[in-house]
Amino acid sequence: MKLLLTSAGVNNKSIHNALTDMLGKPIASCNALCIPTAMYGHPWVGPGVNAWEFISGKSENPMVDLGWKSVGVLELTALPSISRDRWVPLVQETDVLLVSGGDALYLNHWMRQSGLAELLPALQAVYVGMSAGSMVMAPNIGEYFASWTPPGGGDEALGLVDFAIFPHLDHELLPDNTMAAAERWAAGMRGPSYAIDDQTAIKVTGGAVEIVSEGNWRHFTP
Repeated sequence: MKLLLTSAGVNNKSIHNALTDMLGKPIASCNALCIPTAMYGHPWVGPGVNAWEFISGKSENPMVDLGWKSVGVLELTALPSISRDRWVPLVQETDVLLVSGGDALYLNHWMRQSGLAELLPALQAVYVGMSAGSMVMAPNIGEYFASWTPPGGGDEALGLVDFAIFPHLDHELLPDNTMAAAERWAAGMRGPSYAIDDQTAIKVTGGAVEIVSEGNWRHFTP
């Protein structure tokens, strides 16, 4: 699976070009599934109007509104209650998964509970994450970002990449998300990590990691 891990969506030309390169065909020819699940676990963004804005492409973070051939909704909390025959083929056939921000641990929980997590490594689709949708790919997210508490505790995530992500670096509405805060967070992580601002994304293809940025970012090693 190809990963485009963003802080705030496909919001500049460099990230947009990286996405179209990963897709291998025009966006207008691609079918997408959007996953809003992470939003419901975070008190700032869900449930309610923000979830609707993401699904409808009305949010300030370009993902759903990029001009896809079609867009469907894949709500992970619903999947355990329906037959896998109804949704697994849909996921396997889609060109791109658009995964919203919210709470990364809540998203991790429902990716595992739904069965989506076990499908991800073998999918041909491009996975585009935003904020928590990107952080969930890491081995763990760090206590700094832990808000929703999983049934078993801890801050473990999917571990489909070997690095962690500190999103929204130096965001004007998140005054605590400074580079100094990112340094302290990184010092407590088990492995390598990246701090990225909203003009930056991390592209992962075939195990190779590439930074796509028109902004500010930093790589931390243990």
